[in-house]
Amino acid sequence: MLKDILLIVIGLIVGVIIGFLISKKLTQKYLKKNPPINEKMIEALMSGMGRKPSQKQIKQMMNQMNRYM
Repeated sequence: MLKDILLIVIGLIVGVIIGFLISKKLTQKYLKKNPPINEKMIEALMSGMGRKPSQKQIKQMMNQMNRYM
């Protein structure tokens, strides 16, 4: 009886860990393929704040965002 409960709990824990790792990998793959923001969006955002960004500033922002993904 105790052995069966222990096996079920271990199975659930292993399943949760495997599910988490698979979902993390799939999410990273999706975000790499379809980035949530691109250079045009950054330029529009900065222009909306009243400044005209240079290409260097846009590249710096993209590098910062890619570093955290």
